[in-house]
Parts: sequence; C-alpha cells; structure tokens
Amino acid sequence: MLGAALLCLLPLMSAPCAAAAITSLAESVRERGCPEHAPVHPRLRRVRELDAAARAVAFGASLHVALEREGYRASSSASIHIEGSVTAGSLSQVLAQRFCAQLTDPAVRDIGAYQRDAELWLIAAAPFAVPALSDPASVARSVLERVNGARAHGQRCGSSWYPPAPALQMSSRLTNAALEHSRDMAAHGYLDHTGHDGSSPAQRITRAGYAWRIVGENVASGPVSAAEVTQGWLASAAHCSNIMDPRFAETAVAFAVNPASPAGVYWTQVFAAAHPGGAAH
Repeated sequence: MLGAALLCLLPLMSAPCAAAAITSLAESVRERGCPEHAPVHPRLRRVRELDAAARAVAFGASLHVALEREGYRASSSASIHIEGSVTAGSLSQVLAQRFCAQLTDPAVRDIGAYQRDAELWLIAAAPFAVPALSDPASVARSVLERVNGARAHGQRCGSSWYPPAPALQMSSRLTNAALEHSRDMAAHGYLDHTGHDGSSPAQRITRAGYAWRIVGENVASGPVSAAEVTQGWLASAAHCSNIMDPRFAETAVAFAVNPASPAGVYWTQVFAAAHPGGAAH
C-alpha cells in the first residue's frame, strides 16, 4: 500500500466543494497530468465501498483497516484529508500539487469520498488484480528461465557464493505438488511449508507420484509476476540457496489466486532429484 497522505488546507477559503465534485476534480487532474506525471485517460470509478472507507477514515480508522472492513482489496491505495472551505480552482491545484502521483497512476481506477462539514476525505485505489499471471504455463516457464539464468552464472546467497550449477528441468509431477500447496495456502490464507492438512513438502511430492531422494521448497505470497517472485527468492539467502543447490535436477512452480485472502496470490516452487530407478517427471 502507498499509505495515507495527509493534507490540511489552510487558510480556510470560501465556496465548499461537495464530495461528488471532488471526484470530477480528481479526474480532471488525472486527465491533465502534472510535472513528472503524464496524463492518464481511463476514467475513475466512484465506488461505494471506497465512499464508506473514506467515512471510516474520517472517524479515526486507518486506511488499511477501513478498506478491509469494507471488503475492498487494493493493490495500492492512498487517502487525502482536506480541511476547510475551498474553491474548485484551489482544490484542483492542491490535488495536482500534492496528490498527482496517486491520481495519475494508471493502475488506480477507483475513487471514493466523504464530506463532513468543512472537511473532505478522498481515497484513490488500484483494485487488486494479477494481470501478469493469466497464463500459468507461461509464468512457470518465465520463472524457470530466470532460475536457470542464475544457476548458469553463479549467485551470491546472503554471505555464501554458489558457483554455476546445471540447469533445472521442469517436472509435471512436481507441478502438481506445487499447485496443490499454492491452492491450499490461497484457500486458507496462510504462508507456510506445512500444509493445512499437516503435510510436508516431501509428503506432497510423494502424493504426486514422484520418487525423490532429496526435496526442497520455496513459498511466497503477494508477488504478481514471475520477475517479482523470482527476484524475491533470490534476495533471500535461504530461498536462493534452494535455487542454486546443485543437487537438485528438477523443479516446478505454481501459483494460486484468492482475492479474499490476506495476500491475494500464493506461490510454491518445488525442487527435487529423483531416487535412482524411481518415477519422476
């Protein structure tokens, strides 16, 4: 989340603007753009849940709590508090000067407002979406390419340097195990290597019909692209060491989306090497 931006407009000015008019003024700033921020043309939607969230913020709730209470899941959000009577022209100028980055964010599509006496609260938000994850097979291939790129060149994982390692191969059975765990985390809103049924990574891989001699697993929640999740794993010493471990020969990655869950999207990457003579792939 972007966090709440607080603005007190002083001195007090005449001609108060109604909350509905603020939406129009915000959209005008969005379409006009401002220094360092190009115009954005998709129109803003006035959303009832954001109106209610703005009211909750006005009565003391944090932006995060207000959105959660109203059941609105945002990829990013920001709020502004304007205190005092203002003209439409001065309000437009203030929005352009102090709220332009948020209003010209292409991902921001929704807006809500609440007015109480001479005070106004405005919320702009980007609704939760995972457009980069529309093709699971393509996403998995992209992660594999990035992982194998790291293995090909060597990688520092925390304080340890890992030399180049052979490329990993994708496994359909490991994919089934990874997808099972991602769906379980998304359905129950948790991030852990232990499944909701108490299963371990090794048990899930065995259930998928993979005869393993060594297994490993990375999990993540929140990233919305192959690049983001791989970068996060490589930046973590423990996750990076799994990626670079030369003992692993096969891998798989799968994600699951649940907008009602705390993180929205959950990832599992499984690593393994097959037991000699056992079933793999």
